[in-house]
Amino acid sequence: MKLKTLIILMAAAASFSSQALELKSKDIHEGQLMNSQFEFSGMGCDGGNVSPELTWSGAPEGTKSFAITVFDPDAPTGSGWWHWSVLNLPATTQHLARGAKITKGLETRTDFGKPGFGGACPPKGDGMHRYQFTVWALPQAKIDLPADISPAVVGFTLNSMALDKAVLTATFVR
Repeated sequence: MKLKTLIILMAAAASFSSQALELKSKDIHEGQLMNSQFEFSGMGCDGGNVSPELTWSGAPEGTKSFAITVFDPDAPTGSGWWHWSVLNLPATTQHLARGAKITKGLETRTDFGKPGFGGACPPKGDGMHRYQFTVWALPQAKIDLPADISPAVVGFTLNSMALDKAVLTATFVR
């Protein structure tokens, strides 16, 4: 195959490729420390317990809903720590404001024991923790799970069905 033909074919393929799901935030940034307003309030932490602003784009064809999770893989539990889980956000949703109040969708139980956003709260002296904010593009409009379901079951369910996901990892240390 001639080089010119190969270049034309590669350009054509690139023009037909779909945009990847992307997650951004004005409040948190990849690999950077989060502000204390995103720290939990309780369990020895005294932050604002406010969820950061999140915006996403590039959902794959067939997306019928979104989910949002926040997970700390560095928590000294042997299984990480789930800080937030939101299911059944309509496919038209592409943004959650800072301090979001979820009115369309379902917040499920976190490892703090109840639904809703629970900010960063690593043990003092435990070093830097990563907080993985993930948006999940899903092929169903509704995932039929109860609000008190185990966070691990939510994670398993999302991983088993996601069309795509995008992760933004911020950090925190105490």
